[in-house]
Amino acid sequence: MSDIHDSDLRLQTADPEAAPVPMPGHNDEKARQILDGARAVFLRDGFDGASMNDIAKVAGVSKGTLYVYFQSKDALFEALVRHDKRQQAEQMCRWQSEGGDIRTVLTRVGRSLLTMMAQPDHIAQVRTVMAVAPKFPQIGRAFYEAGPVFGLRRLSAYLDRQVAEGRLEIADSRKAALVFIQICQSDIHKRLMFCVEEAADPAEIDEAVADAVDIFLKVYGKP
Repeated sequence: MSDIHDSDLRLQTADPEAAPVPMPGHNDEKARQILDGARAVFLRDGFDGASMNDIAKVAGVSKGTLYVYFQSKDALFEALVRHDKRQQAEQMCRWQSEGGDIRTVLTRVGRSLLTMMAQPDHIAQVRTVMAVAPKFPQIGRAFYEAGPVFGLRRLSAYLDRQVAEGRLEIADSRKAALVFIQICQSDIHKRLMFCVEEAADPAEIDEAVADAVDIFLKVYGKP
């Protein structure tokens, strides 16, 4: 879910499924260093409060080096969003290499999804993206493509395999995957987003996921 771990890569890729475009002369370790510094500054100061000077200082690079990699603050933030969302999506989709029946797999998917969405860093990033998206719509698209769309494609592919093997009855696997994800979220994510609560209750996550799996299998499962 190949990315920044490959050497000499451009991070600003538009297609979440596409391999990064080579950028001759750039070292991926330096790119990681810049992204780590940028993440710390954006989480601390927000998009508007962050400056390229501060990012260069925290990342331990010169401002000239920073601009060699990223020509503007919005380009850097977009790259960071794509990288972080891709990493999260990869971690969530590890269930693909694990065994288990449909109920077990969907339970893993739901728990991974809600646990990730409840992380403070994720909540902070979502708020920042929502604030800057009207001015920089490419950042909003980057967040959506590298995270939700990527995970949706993986889950849809899994559901297609289950349909082909006669375990599920689904006419549109993408819609079915979207339904499952939306049910899983319940209102847990919204309460965290709007500061109604500071943290998610693990027991509530388990209950929400169990309900979502039950509903999904009642609708799409074969008798």
